[in-house]
Amino acid sequence: MRPLLLNVFLGLVWTALTGEFTSINFVMGLVSGYILIFIFQGALFPNGSYHKKVFQAINFFLYFFWELLLSNLRVAREVLTPKFSMKPGIVGIPLDLKSDLEITVLANLITLTPGTLSLDVSDDRKTLYVHSMYVTDVDSFRASIKNGFEKRVRELFQ
Repeated sequence: MRPLLLNVFLGLVWTALTGEFTSINFVMGLVSGYILIFIFQGALFPNGSYHKKVFQAINFFLYFFWELLLSNLRVAREVLTPKFSMKPGIVGIPLDLKSDLEITVLANLITLTPGTLSLDVSDDRKTLYVHSMYVTDVDSFRASIKNGFEKRVRELFQ
């Protein structure tokens, strides 16, 4: 958490020193701060996990936006074509995630993706029930959630 706060602080310092309070300038400050933290990571943060987390977060958001785009296109195609190709179903996804925050983030990511909806979490927090418009194969649907969203959420919060 400390490297992230330092990076934001360096971004704000950059913005203040340049005198232009714009979002582009702040992003440039964040990038400059990231480079400085990378250069001096041995002295500041010996474990060096901050850079790995930054790339995991970027991967996480890129994956989410890609899945969001694909699911939007699939639902739009369903709405615009006369052919009915939906095979709705409710699937129980066994969870490897442990904390309430991780489970909540996973459930919200699934719900934000058009065509899927998180319904419930079992009392023992080991199963997430998901409704999907397209369940042709239950095992492949489970695998897509586990190898997609759940894997990235677990990596991000480790």
